[in-house]
Amino acid sequence: MLRWLPWKFFVKHAARRYGVLDPATFLARMRRFSQPSEVAEPLELLRAGIVFHARGLVNAKAIQHNLDWVWPYWVERQFNPDDPSFVPRAFSFSHINLTHRNWTAVGRPGVAVYPIVDPRGLVTPLHDGWSPDFWIVTDSRRRLLPSKLDDAAVTQRLLLESDLSVITRCEKDGLVLDLATRMTEAAACLTEVRAVADEDGWLVVAVRPYNPEGVQFIHHLAFDPAERAFKVNHEATVQLGDAPDSLRMAHYAEGDIYLDLPGSGTQRETSCEVGMATGAALFRLRAGMTRELKVEVSLERDLQALAKPANPALSWDDALATTAELRVPDERMQFLYDAALRTLLLLSAAELVPGPYTYRRFWFRDACLMLHPLLAIGQVDRAERILATFPGRQTLGGYFLSQEGEWDSNGQVLWIVARAAELTGKAPDAAMQHALKKAVRWLAKKRLPGSGLLPAGFSAEHLGPNDFYYWDDYWALGGLQAMARLWRAAGDPFADEAEALAEEFARSIRESIGAIPPARAKGAIPAAPGRRMDAGAIGSMVADYPLQLDPPGESRLMKTADFLIDHCFHQGGFFQEMIHSGINAYLTLDLAQTLLRAGDPRFADLIRRVAELASPTGQWPEAIHPRTLGGCMGDGQHGWAAGEWLMMMRNCFVREEAGELILGSGILPEWLAAGSELRFGPTLTAWGPVSVRLFGSRFYLEANWRGTPPRVTIAVPGSAAIHASPFDREFQLLPS
Repeated sequence: MLRWLPWKFFVKHAARRYGVLDPATFLARMRRFSQPSEVAEPLELLRAGIVFHARGLVNAKAIQHNLDWVWPYWVERQFNPDDPSFVPRAFSFSHINLTHRNWTAVGRPGVAVYPIVDPRGLVTPLHDGWSPDFWIVTDSRRRLLPSKLDDAAVTQRLLLESDLSVITRCEKDGLVLDLATRMTEAAACLTEVRAVADEDGWLVVAVRPYNPEGVQFIHHLAFDPAERAFKVNHEATVQLGDAPDSLRMAHYAEGDIYLDLPGSGTQRETSCEVGMATGAALFRLRAGMTRELKVEVSLERDLQALAKPANPALSWDDALATTAELRVPDERMQFLYDAALRTLLLLSAAELVPGPYTYRRFWFRDACLMLHPLLAIGQVDRAERILATFPGRQTLGGYFLSQEGEWDSNGQVLWIVARAAELTGKAPDAAMQHALKKAVRWLAKKRLPGSGLLPAGFSAEHLGPNDFYYWDDYWALGGLQAMARLWRAAGDPFADEAEALAEEFARSIRESIGAIPPARAKGAIPAAPGRRMDAGAIGSMVADYPLQLDPPGESRLMKTADFLIDHCFHQGGFFQEMIHSGINAYLTLDLAQTLLRAGDPRFADLIRRVAELASPTGQWPEAIHPRTLGGCMGDGQHGWAAGEWLMMMRNCFVREEAGELILGSGILPEWLAAGSELRFGPTLTAWGPVSVRLFGSRFYLEANWRGTPPRVTIAVPGSAAIHASPFDREFQLLPS
C-alpha cells in the first residue's frame, strides 16, 4: 500500500514547510554509499540502534547537567576532561558509553539470567535495569566512591572456584571496600560486602537509576523495615542482611542522595516522575572495625520471562565435568581458557546468545561460531539442544532467518551441522535433514544472474555498508561442501545437488576475484568485488579459518593476511576501522589461526597480545579502545571472542587438516621452557576424541578412533616432526 500512496509527497511537503531536511532524499543519498540491496538495513539492527540511542538521548538530558551526582565508572571517565577517555559532547546526537564497555556476568550454567558487574563493582542484577552501588562515607566527610577511583585504587578478578564470583577491592586513604557478587543456588544475585574505615563513618548501600549503558529509570522506591528490603519499581527487592541505621531517599528535583550524606532521615518511600529516584541505606562503621553485610536482589522478573525453565541446581562442577581441560604454565592464559569455558556455558544456558547484556539475543552468525568450540570441548548435549532449534527458525522458503538481509546464515548452518556430525559421529535427524535441503535450494535461488554471487547485504556488519561480500559466498561454499561430503558418505543422492551448487559457487568466486584489477586487489582478496583493499578484507579470511577451503598457506589468502597485518593493525592487534573502531580480539585470533595453519611463527605474538588485552576478569569486549583499553563497541563480555580463545588453545595442541591430525604445532616456546607438564583434552575430532600430553621430551597421545584413523603428525616447535602411527601412544621428541 505504501508503494502507491503518495506518502513521499506529503513528507517532502511537510519537510519544506518546517524547513527541515527531506528524509526520503536524505536516505536515498545515504544509500548511494552502498550497493543496491533488497534489505537496506536489517530491521533487528535498526530496532536495537533506536533503543540504544534512545538511551543515549536520555543520558544527554540527565548526565551533563548533573555532574555533581555519582555516576557509573564509564561516565566518570568519559565526562572527565582530564581523562584519556574524555569525549567532547558538542554536536553528539546521543551520549553513550564509547570508552569502557566492560562488564562481567555472574550466574549458573543452567540459568539464562545474567547479572553483570562493572569494573568498579556496580551490580546490575536485572537485564537493562537499575543498579545497587556501595560506598563508604566517614564522619569527617571523606568518601570512598568506587566509580570515581583511579585504577591504582581498585583491583578486580573473577573467582572460578565453586560459584562464579566477581571480586572487587577498593582501597584508598585508610578506607577499604571489598565486594563479592555471585548468583546463589536459589537464583538470586548476592553481593557480600566488607567495609573497614580508619575513622567512624558509614557503609552505604545505594540504589541507583543507571547501569553500564547509562540512565535506567527508578520511578518508585520504598523501604520495608519488616523485610529489611528496598522495593524498586514494584519489580524486585534489594534485601539487606541487617537493619540499616539510617535511610535516605530523594527524587530528581531534590538531587542525588549522595549530596547530603551522611545526613539523617527516616523517609521510607519516594516517587519520581522523571524516573531518577535514589535511595540509600546507611550502616554504622566504627574506626578499625570490619562491617560485613549481605545484599541480595531478587531476579524473578527475568526468570519469569524465560522461555525455558531455569535449572539453578546445575552446578559448575557438573556442567564442566566432561569438558576439555587445558594445562599450561602461563597463569594468565590458563585463567583465560577457564574463564572462556564458563562464558560459553553461561551464554548457552537457553538459546545461544553472544553476550549477557547488549547482545542478549540470537544471531545465526555468532551461534554457529560459538557452537564450534562448544562441540570441540565436548559440550555435545548443549550444542545438540541448540542445533535442534534451528529448523524452527527457518522460513518456509528455506532461509535461516535471524536478521533479514544477512545472507551468510544458510552457509553457516550447513557448515556447523556438518561439523557437528563429523565431531560426534551422529547424523542429523529427519527434521534437520529436511531443513538443510531447503537451505541448499534457497542458496541456489538466491544467487544473482550474471555474477553467480549472493546479493548485496549487511551480513558481517563490521565489513561496511551493503555489498556483495565474499564472506557470504565463502560461507555458502564451505557449508555446501561440508554437507555434500556428509550426504555422500551416507549415500544420500542429494549430495549431487549440493556438490553441483558448490562447484558453481566456487567458479563464481574465482571468476569474480580474477576480474578485480590487480592494482586494486594487490594479489589479495578484498571484502567485495568493487572494494579496494581495506580492513573489510578480514571477512575474506573466513575461507582459510574456519572453513579451510584451501590448503594452508594459499597465496591469495596469505597476501590478504599480510595486508591486514601491515595496514590494519594497531598496538599488535587487528584494528577494525569500520563501525567497531577498535582492536578486535576474535578477528585477531582468526588471523592467528591462519598463520598457525601456514606454519608462520607470527601467530604466537597475536595470541600473546590478545591475552594482554583481556580485562582483569578474563573477558573481551567486542572491540577495544586503543587508548583506554576499555570496550568501545558491542557487549562487554563477548561470547564469540571467548569461543575463539577456546579454539585457539585447542588448535595449538590438536589441529585438524584434510585426513590429518597435527599435534602440538602451536605450543608456545615459553610453555616448553617452563619444564612443566602440558596437556589438552579430551577434544572431539573428525576421527574421535583425542587427548595429548607433553612432559619434557616425551609426547603422549590418547585417542579413541572412530572408523579409519587419520594420519598423525607431531609438530612441536623446536623438535623434529614425527609422522606417527595413529596406534602409537608415546613418542620421543628430538631436536630439529
